[in-house]
Amino acid sequence: MRRSKTDIVLDILNICSCGATKTRIVYGANLNSRIAKRYIDELKEKDLIVQENNIFIMTEDGKRYRDKTKELMSIWDQRIKV
Repeated sequence: MRRSKTDIVLDILNICSCGATKTRIVYGANLNSRIAKRYIDELKEKDLIVQENNIFIMTEDGKRYRDKTKELMSIWDQRIKV
């Protein structure tokens, strides 16, 4: 099954929680370099991660986004269980 954009964003944010290089993001999120760059650029544009030299770090906004998204996904999963 294909991952959703939300799943990929959460993977990247989790990887960046303690700081990560682009290579670490590529391998950790199981993405190719081109796709990882698109996600990284979008997350930087939305101020969910910042870049310090070659290290990407999740911001406070990124932490809030990650936590709220996980919470909503959990609620959704509980409601659709049969």
